[in-house]
Amino acid sequence: MDKRTVGIVCGTRPEIIKLAPVYHALRGHESLRVLWVHTGQHGDMAADMLRCFGIEPDVQLARTGASLEEFSIGCRAQLDALMAGQRWDLCIVQGDTESAFLGALSAFYRRVPVGHVEAGLRTYNIERPFPEEGLRQMISRITNMHWAPTERARAALLREGIEPEKIQLTGNTVVDAQQWICDRHGIRRESGADQGHILVTAHRRENWGEEMEQTFHAVADIARAHPSRRVLFPVHLNPVVQRPAHAILQGLANVSLVAPLDYLGMQQALVNACLLLTDSGGLQEEAPTFGVPTLVLRHETERPEAVEAGCARLVGPRRDTIVREAGRLLADDQAAEAMRKVANPFGDGQASARIAAAVLARLALPAAAEEVAA
Repeated sequence: MDKRTVGIVCGTRPEIIKLAPVYHALRGHESLRVLWVHTGQHGDMAADMLRCFGIEPDVQLARTGASLEEFSIGCRAQLDALMAGQRWDLCIVQGDTESAFLGALSAFYRRVPVGHVEAGLRTYNIERPFPEEGLRQMISRITNMHWAPTERARAALLREGIEPEKIQLTGNTVVDAQQWICDRHGIRRESGADQGHILVTAHRRENWGEEMEQTFHAVADIARAHPSRRVLFPVHLNPVVQRPAHAILQGLANVSLVAPLDYLGMQQALVNACLLLTDSGGLQEEAPTFGVPTLVLRHETERPEAVEAGCARLVGPRRDTIVREAGRLLADDQAAEAMRKVANPFGDGQASARIAAAVLARLALPAAAEEVAA
């Protein structure tokens, strides 16, 4: 039997994390030819992540231009040429990045079916997050297989008129990725880390400016109020984040401003944290695996499952609210423990196996029936 070709289009660090388990699950089937196409959207920042998951891209596109607009034009042309030159049976994309949108759009024009990992996330506010909300809504209109990470995401797709048979509830592949990494690299809570540190990340475009400064002033207030607690802040390389972070937080004895962590480093930092302050979508999903209470530094989140389950709180980039909620969790062990004990709302670590089974079933390949049943 001729092998069927599945192309995975990816370009950013979060995509690598969530697509790596799918890639490895599909690569285990001799009936499939799996191509990892790297768009270079995150440039050199993605190289360490690929190595971390043991992935060597089959196709590396040339990064064109510094702006997102220039990147989009060049990437779209290269993807079209690639798909024109070889027969793909399925194109898989993940999430809501420019790379995901361009991969889906290129496949659509070439009449290649599209599979969307992490389908159905919504805020229904096109400006928050920008441009991700618009991109993921557009991807959904041209997708053939929607792999929804949660029941809420599935329900959103149904409300938008997506046929039920095109949607599969899988769980989130980020849980698979965490389990894969922890098993292979021995990530665990360090001995003597009973108290834990406060982990901070901030980078969202919609929070740039005054709201980000308010967030950093809140972190400074928390650090001063709890001098025995270490605050670990891997600062994003964007100068829009770097400048206010260093201006406001530099010099506080218990605040460590460090370079961005690789995935292994971030997982180790997360497992040893007592509290997470973040505007990152990925970390909102990862924290429940380790039972880390989370304060979400955004006005809205497309991942409300953690908030609804009780392991996260939406506080926004508001100084007073952040300080109040963080102070309460740091002072009230019972409240923090209640958040730590919540069952993970993002899945059981089997999402990639379900997606692989669905791919085999669609392509009418052997072993599909058994794996779908699992």
